[in-house]
Amino acid sequence: MTINNQYFNYMKRRYTFSLLLSGALLFSCAHPRLDTNNFEWGAIPQQPDFSWTENVGSRQLPDSSTVVSANSFGAVADSTVLSTDAIQKAIDSCALSGGGTVTLQPGYYLTGALFVKSGVNLQISKGVTLIACSDIHCYPEFRSRIAGIEMVWPAAVINIIGEEKASVSGEGTLDCRGKIFWDKYWAMRKEYEAKGLRWIVDYDCKRVRGILVENSSDVTLSNFTLMRTGFWGCQILYSDHCTVDGLIINNNIGGRGPSTDGIDIDSSTNILIENCEIDCNDDNICLKAGRDADGLRVNRPTENVVIRNCTVHKGGGLITCGSETSGGIRNVLAHDLKAFGTSNVLQLKSAMTRGGIIENIYITRVEAKNVRRIFGADPNWNPKYSYSTLPENYKGKELPEHWKVMLTPVIPSEKGFPHFRNIYLSQVKASNVQEFISISGTSDSLRLENFYLHAIEAQAQKAGMIRFTRNFNATGIKLAVPEPCSMLLEENEQNNIRIEYMKTASNQNTVENQAN
Repeated sequence: MTINNQYFNYMKRRYTFSLLLSGALLFSCAHPRLDTNNFEWGAIPQQPDFSWTENVGSRQLPDSSTVVSANSFGAVADSTVLSTDAIQKAIDSCALSGGGTVTLQPGYYLTGALFVKSGVNLQISKGVTLIACSDIHCYPEFRSRIAGIEMVWPAAVINIIGEEKASVSGEGTLDCRGKIFWDKYWAMRKEYEAKGLRWIVDYDCKRVRGILVENSSDVTLSNFTLMRTGFWGCQILYSDHCTVDGLIINNNIGGRGPSTDGIDIDSSTNILIENCEIDCNDDNICLKAGRDADGLRVNRPTENVVIRNCTVHKGGGLITCGSETSGGIRNVLAHDLKAFGTSNVLQLKSAMTRGGIIENIYITRVEAKNVRRIFGADPNWNPKYSYSTLPENYKGKELPEHWKVMLTPVIPSEKGFPHFRNIYLSQVKASNVQEFISISGTSDSLRLENFYLHAIEAQAQKAGMIRFTRNFNATGIKLAVPEPCSMLLEENEQNNIRIEYMKTASNQNTVENQAN
C-alpha cells in the first residue's frame, strides 16, 4: 500500500471517529461522575477508595468570547511558507487582550515551534492542517525532561509551558512530518550500538516532540489529529489538572517511528485521558516519573490518573508504567478500553537503578485482540538500554553534561530497586494472544506483591510465567491454550492462582484446573 493510500484510509477513519465525538469538549469542563461500584475486582481485602477520581482533569477553559484570526497577522495557507511568527503573534496578542480563541482559515500552514499562552485556545478547526517544519532549527532548545532526565532539548511543535487555563482544540490536523527524525535515529542507533553506546543514543539523537505541556495547570487538548511525530506524541510534564480528550494519534504513516509514544504522563497529577485513539510505534499510553539518580533527585510522582474509553492499535502497550519510575507511579484507574494489535494490555517495567514504587494500579473492562501479551511486569527491563556503562576508550575524555547525568550512580544501590505492588486487572476479554502473562520479581527479597487478576477470558498460544511474587491472586481466569496446565510457576509465596484451562482446536483434553 502506498503512503498516499495509507494516509487516505487513515483520514477516513479519523473523520468517522470524529463524528462520534461531536458535542465534546470546550463547552464544559464538567466530567460525568464515575460510578466505581460497578467495577469488579474479585475477592480483595478491601474496596479501593476512588474519591480522588472526582478531581482529575482540567477545571476551567479559556474564555471563548474573543476571537483572533492568525491570518490577519500574516499566516498564509501555503505549505511552503513559514507562518510560525504570524501564528505566534496572534497567540501573544490574544493573551495580552485577556485570552480567547486563535483561529486559522482552512488550509495547510507550515510552522515551527508555537507557544500557547494562558487563557488562549489555539483552535485547529476541521480543514486546517498545521505542517511541522522539518528543520530542527525551527525549534529553540531549552531545558526540559526527556526519557527521565533533565537536559537541553528542542521545543515541541506546540508547547504550553508555565501556563494555566490554556487549550488546543478542533477537528483539524497537526502533521509533524517526523520521518526525517526517524531516519536520523535509526542511522545513529546502528552507529552507537557498534561503539557500545546503546544506552545514550536516545539522548544524543535530538528529535522533536509533537506536543509538550510543562509546568502548567488546567490544560485541555481535544479532538484534533496528531500524526507522524518525530519523537513522543504528547508529553504532559510536571503539570496538574490536565485533560486529553478525543485525540487521534497516528505515528505509523509512512514508516516506523522510533520512540513515538502516543501520550506520556510524566511526573504529573490529576490527569484525565479519554476518548482517544492511538496508533504508534512505542507505548500507546505511558506513565513515567524520572530515571535513575536524576529522577530520584527530582522525586516527583505521577499520580491520580484516569484513563477511559480509549482505543489503541499498534504500539508497545495499551497502558505502560515505566520504565522511568523513580518518583513513583500511583493511583491509576483505567476502564472501558480496547487494544487491537498492541504489544501489551498492561506493562510494568523498570530497572534496578530506577527506584520508585508502582502501586494502586486498577485496570478493568478491556477488550483485546491480536496482542502479544495481556500482562507483563519486569523490574529489570531491557538492560542494554537501561544501564549506562562508559566504554574504555571514552574514559578520561570530556563528556557532555547529559552523559555525566546518565552515568551518575545511585547510592546506596538499594535506593535504585523498584517495587511493584497493589496491582489490579479485571474483566478482560482477549483473543489471538501470543502469551497470557509474563511477570517476575528479581529475587526472594524483591518480589512483586499483592497482585489481583479477576474475570479474565483469553485465548492464547502460551500461558506464560509467574515468578518471585508474594500474594498473587488469579480468580475467575478462563484460559484457552494448546497445552493445559502449562503455566510456569516458580518461587511464589502465599498465592492463590486458579486458572481454568479451556478447550482449543489443538487441545481436546477436559477442562483442567491449576492451583498453587
